[in-house]
Amino acid sequence: MKGIGLAFPWLLKARRRTLLSAVFLILAVLLPMAGEAGEPASPLADEPLQPLARPAALNPGIVALGRRLFHDPILSADDSISCATCHNLSTGGAGRRAHATGINGAVGPVKAPTVYNSGFNFAQFWDGRASSLEAQVGGPLTNATEMGANWPEVLGKLGADPSYVRAFQAAFGTGPTEEAVREAIATFERSLVTVGSRFDRYLGGEATALTECEREGYRLFKAYGCASCHQGANVGGNMFEKFGFMGNPFTDHGHPEAVDLGRYNLTQRDSDRFVFKVPSLRLAAVNPPYFHNGSAADLPEAIRVMGHYQLGREIPERDVNAIAAFLGSLVGVMEGP
Repeated sequence: MKGIGLAFPWLLKARRRTLLSAVFLILAVLLPMAGEAGEPASPLADEPLQPLARPAALNPGIVALGRRLFHDPILSADDSISCATCHNLSTGGAGRRAHATGINGAVGPVKAPTVYNSGFNFAQFWDGRASSLEAQVGGPLTNATEMGANWPEVLGKLGADPSYVRAFQAAFGTGPTEEAVREAIATFERSLVTVGSRFDRYLGGEATALTECEREGYRLFKAYGCASCHQGANVGGNMFEKFGFMGNPFTDHGHPEAVDLGRYNLTQRDSDRFVFKVPSLRLAAVNPPYFHNGSAADLPEAIRVMGHYQLGREIPERDVNAIAAFLGSLVGVMEGP
C-alpha cells in the first residue's frame, strides 16, 4: 500500500470508502498499465479517469435503423411517445424531471438517466437489472408506466410499414423481429459517445484546455475520494455502491419509497438495501435534477449531498464550486434531436 500511495497520493487521501470501491479503483488505475513485459506505462496510467473513444466497427445501416426506431413513437402502445421523449439527445439524453413520464400521463418512480455513453456501463437501469443495452430495450417498451406496449403489437406495426420492412431486410436480412429491434436500438445507443470534451483534451496533453478553477476541481475530485466510485472513461457506470454510507438520506428527508431500496428489490439481500449503479458523471453538468429520485435540484446541491452522506464531510462552498466547474469540463459533443 505504501508503494501505491507514493505513485497515487490521491488514493490515500480518499476517506471512508468500502473495500469494494477501493479494489475497483486500484484495478481501474493499474489495469491500463498492464501489457507485454517491458512495455512502458501509458502517460495516463496514473489517472483514475480516461478519455472517451468511439466504438469501432458499428454497422452504419444498423445504427441508422436504430436511430429511426429510437425517435419513432410507433414503439409505444398509443403511438404517442418514443425513446427520445425521455432521452432527448439535444439536451443531455436524460429526463429533466425527477420522474419519467409515459403514455396517458403516467409517472414513473425514477428519473430517466442519460442514454449517452451508456455503452460503457457494465449494467443498465439504476438498479442494474439489465446486463446489456439489448436487454434494456424491452424494459421501457413493455412497462405500463412508460411505453406500455408489447412485442407482438410492436412487431405487427413495424411489419405493416413497407419502409421498415425494407430497412430491416437491408440491415439484418429479415423482417422486423424482437431480436433485431433490440440490436438496432442498442447499436445506435452505443454510437452515442460524447467525445471531444475539454477534459479529454486536457488528458491528451492540452494543459490550457482547463481553467485553473477546473484543474483545482479535478484535484479536489480525486483528493476527496470521488474518483473511488466515479472513474474510468465514463466517470462511473462500472460498479454498484450504497447511497448513504454516513447516514441515510431517505429517512433523513422522509420515508423511503420502495424504489429507494435499489438492488434489494431484485436480490432481497439486506446488503443490497439502498445500493445503486454508480451513475456516469460525463454529462452531469447538463442533466439536473440528480440521483435516481431527482432529489437534488442542482449540481452544487448534489455535490454537498454526496460529501455529507458518502464521505461524512461538509465540503466547503469554494471546493463545491471548483468540483462543479471540473464536472462541466467533462461534457463532450452531443447530437441534435
